[in-house]
This record gives sequence, structure tokens and C-alpha cells, in this order.
Amino acid sequence: MSIFPLPVFEEDADPARRDAMSDAEQYARLESPSTIVVRVGAMRRVAEYPYSGDAKPGCGSKLVAKTHRGTELVEMLTTTCPNAGCGKAVSRSEMLDYIKASGGKDYPFRTDGRILRVATIEDLNDWSAIKSTALEKVKTVKRMVEEHALDMQVVDVEPILGEEQLSVYYMSEDRVDFRLLLKDLATEFGTRIEMRQVGGRDEARLVADYEKCGQHCCCKNFLKVLKPVSMRSAKVQKATLDPLKISGRCGRLMCCLRYEDETYDDLKKRLPHRKTRVGTPEGPGIVLDSKILVQLVLVRLEEDGREIAVPVEDLCDPDDCPVKAPEPDPFRGLGGTDVAEQTDDKKRKRRRRKSKSDRQAEHKAISENEEGTATAPRPQIGDPTAGEGDGAGPKKKRRRRRRRKSGDGGEAAAPGGAPGTPGDGAPRSTPGVEAGDGGDGGGGGGAPKKRRRRRRRRSGGQSGGDGQSGGGGSGD
Repeated sequence: MSIFPLPVFEEDADPARRDAMSDAEQYARLESPSTIVVRVGAMRRVAEYPYSGDAKPGCGSKLVAKTHRGTELVEMLTTTCPNAGCGKAVSRSEMLDYIKASGGKDYPFRTDGRILRVATIEDLNDWSAIKSTALEKVKTVKRMVEEHALDMQVVDVEPILGEEQLSVYYMSEDRVDFRLLLKDLATEFGTRIEMRQVGGRDEARLVADYEKCGQHCCCKNFLKVLKPVSMRSAKVQKATLDPLKISGRCGRLMCCLRYEDETYDDLKKRLPHRKTRVGTPEGPGIVLDSKILVQLVLVRLEEDGREIAVPVEDLCDPDDCPVKAPEPDPFRGLGGTDVAEQTDDKKRKRRRRKSKSDRQAEHKAISENEEGTATAPRPQIGDPTAGEGDGAGPKKKRRRRRRRKSGDGGEAAAPGGAPGTPGDGAPRSTPGVEAGDGGDGGGGGGAPKKRRRRRRRRSGGQSGGDGQSGGGGSGD
């Protein structure tokens, strides 16, 4: 980046010109200003006062002025007359344009006063002593407010250089009757008391210092008209809606949200609304979303459903936009059939088969776990050993368990003295023989015989010899 020298600074930096004309001579050539723009009071109001002195103050000089409140110490901002002591003088028309752009009639601008003199060392010392007593006066006012039991919060107390008036700033949600308090304050401080109710933003202007951005609070630094800020500004600027992050020192929405609000409104007017039909270089489509700062629009094409980002300059009428021809499908087969679609159908069928087999396997595993038996291979049809040995199914295993349980129960009941059953010392034999030796069927062994007959019927004649022996025994 190239550096362009400014003629004013080049002349000041020229040592030959400095030697030719000393600083005293340069100051003598300047004229005294006739009007001066100053900043007044703790609220930093702006005023324009006439000046008739011989001194030639510059920007930032401390002046003693007679204002509508009394004698005050003010700060010089600029002058509104050319060739004055301040090199940053502006014309009166430029100052009025600035006031109009900053708030117009709402801008706190006053002209009812005059500049008395440039502040001396004695004036600055007196002002420092008066300011040092402001904290004690605040404590006194708060104590007297508590004595009168008034629902108000004292924010700050502002004295002036001449001590003709003492301004008390307070906050309150309701109307406060402080007539008795005014009398006591006037007696306590011996001066005229002005009670001024302020809001949250004015409270921050009086007592706040730095904001979370690291700079001085805008309301205290340069803002004069504190307009309300709406949540719409935060939504348009895509800022976070967390109140803790977009609230300032005063607890309300930050004033800086208003700085770019007008720019966002102008940019948003150039973008189409959502769900509107627009034309793009690739064909017509529907607007899905838009980005304000980058001026891009997200469009869903009607031809193939693709979503593309289009600059707002490339949008056109949807009826006049070029329609992009569809690309040929390389998978298109002969006879009007699509090879890709057939392949997809086959894949779907395979997935269905696989899923069905998986479901059957899961059901089988669940049923085997519920039965509590180990899985055994199914016997083949026509196998002569299908019902014998360890390869028998789970049903036959359950039957064997039942036989064992019933046999144990019959033997356990025999020692009880049931007629027709062997005693403890009789040798045990097969169930068929025991049934034959049991005597008549009316004895205690009748129930085991019936159980054996049922088991023989279920087994299908597998134990036929036992059945015959059992029948003969019962006939005897």
C-alpha cells in the first residue's frame, strides 16, 4: 500500500519553514474563535456557546462557561468558525447536519449560555476538591432516602463548579413523592436541588466504564440519543439470542446492534423471500434459504431436485431462464429397460431373503433357550434309529424324565405298606415284573399301573414285552 503525503503535515515537518516562522508568530496569526462547541456535565451533553475572549483554545481545552444550571467546567470539542485556534474547526451547517443525523430534535443540544474564560489552575483545583466530596454526598442522600422510606434507588450526585445546584439522579419504577426529601436535602447542602429520574441506559452512562468488547461504553463515550433496540435486529444479523451475550452493561440489548441495522435492511431487500420461484443459470427452482452478508441464495432445482447456491446477481425470471437438458443415463439398457433399476431390485430381494432367514434363526434360538435343552440335529425321515439313542428329539427326552420321576415316586410309595408291593428287603426288578407281582388291581399299586399303561400307549408299543407281563400280573 502506497503512502500519500499530506500537504499540511509536510509543511509542519519542514524545518526550514519552522525556522522562518516561530510558533509564537504562527499563534499570533490565528484569530480568536467566536463560537465554541463544548461537552457539558456528567451526561456529556453537547452545547454551542459564543466566546468573546482573546485566548485561542484548542480541542480538549477546559473552559469555564455559564450554562442554564450555573457556572460549570466544560470541555471544548471544536469551533464553528474558520481560521480559529483549533485546526479541526467545522462549519455551522456541518454541525447541524451531524445533529440531524444523530437524532434531530431528540439530540440534547443547547445554545443558552456563554463561554466566560479558559480554565485556570485555580479553577481546576477547585473542581477537583468539589468532585472529591461527591461520594460523601451520595452516601448522605441514600441515608436520607432510607429515613423517608422512599422506593427509589440513588444512582449518582452531580455538583457543578459554582455550587449553585446539586443534581441527584435516581431510578424508580413508580412515581415518587419526594417533596419532604427536597426540603431536607436543601437544608443539608445549602443549595438548589434537582431530582432527575433516569432509566437503565442513562444509569450505565453515569456509572459504567468498560463494556465486554474492551472499549468504553458507547452511551458514555459518544452516544447522545439512546434509542430502544429490538430483538428483530439480533435475528436479522444472525446474532445469538442468548440474553446474557447480547445484553450490555445496563441489562438491555446492546446499542451496537443498531449500528449495522440499516445496512442489513438494505441488503435483505435485495434477496428473494423463501418458497418463491426464481430462475438460475441451471434452471428454475424454489428458494430455501438466503445469506444476507454474502448475498447468496440456496435454491432447489425443479429439474433434478439438486440444491445449489446462487449469487443474487445471477437470479432471473423463472420463465425466461435457460432449462438445462438432462444428461444421458449410461446405465440405460436395450428394450427400454433400465439395467441399474433391475440391479437394485435384485439387491432388495436379497436383502429381504436374508432378513427373513435371520428372523427364523433368531426365533429358533429363542425357543431352544426357553426349553433349556441343547440343540440336536433333526432325525432324517426313514432313519430306523430316529427315536433311539442320544439323537432323539427334545420331546422324547422330556418323556424319559417323566418316566424316571414317576418310577421314583412309585418306589418311594412302596415302603409305606401298600399291599401287593415288595418290601424293603425284596429285590428290585423291572417295572413290568413289579406290576405282575403286585396282586390285585385294588391295591396301592393301581396308580403306577395306569401311568405305565399311558406311557406304553404314548411310546407306541416300544416296550411290548413289558406290557404283556404287566397285563398278566394284573389278571392274576
